[in-house]
Amino acid sequence: MANASFSGFIAATLLLISTASATTFEIRNQCTYTVWAAASPGGGRRLDPGQSWTLNVDIKTSSNRIWGRTGCNFDSSGRGRCQTGDCGGVLQCTGWGQPPNTLAEYALNQFNNLDFYDMSLVDGFNIPMDFSPTNGNCHRILCNADINGQCPNVLRAPGGCNNPCTVFKTNEYCCTNGPGSCAPTTYSKFFKDRCPDAYSYPQDDATSTFTCPGGSTNYRVVFCPRGSGFPIEMVTQ
Repeated sequence: MANASFSGFIAATLLLISTASATTFEIRNQCTYTVWAAASPGGGRRLDPGQSWTLNVDIKTSSNRIWGRTGCNFDSSGRGRCQTGDCGGVLQCTGWGQPPNTLAEYALNQFNNLDFYDMSLVDGFNIPMDFSPTNGNCHRILCNADINGQCPNVLRAPGGCNNPCTVFKTNEYCCTNGPGSCAPTTYSKFFKDRCPDAYSYPQDDATSTFTCPGGSTNYRVVFCPRGSGFPIEMVTQ
């Protein structure tokens, strides 16, 4: 009995250490349609309406993102393609997604032991999203506007709305010439007016980056948060 108790103590201790060294992301699909969630790092998961996926991410990591893919077909080996957010034709993503896709971006336990997080429309928009800390008094980022339905014609894409950088590929929209090389445009203001807390163009830092205490904060990403049940256009696969 003593050995069993000691083994149980060791197992519980290891679980506690493992949990303490990871930040938890709950990814939930509240859409009326299937979303193939994607994460880098993390891979990918099919989420039917109402389903969720929990990721544990190392508490000190940077340049990470979570997004949703739509209009996907995968075979039994996990190969296929998605209409939006596709990541190299595989279910288990190892790289980033193809625009247009709404992005939840984060870097954990960075400067001053802070988590930095944002929602980005720099790769366009495909699914309404809520990106929120689940503990503490940190800022909730919400983008639940009908951007796909209201998208300017020149930015429209099957299943989503492109950012102008994707379409025009010029410094005016992509800020490729470095800091201070571009400014808001009519197209970036289209996104900013509808989702004020999200990145609308690459140098939209002042109103789009948020912080929370590192190492003690968990997060939730919700596709189609309450009040955003807009239909999406999909091509027949």
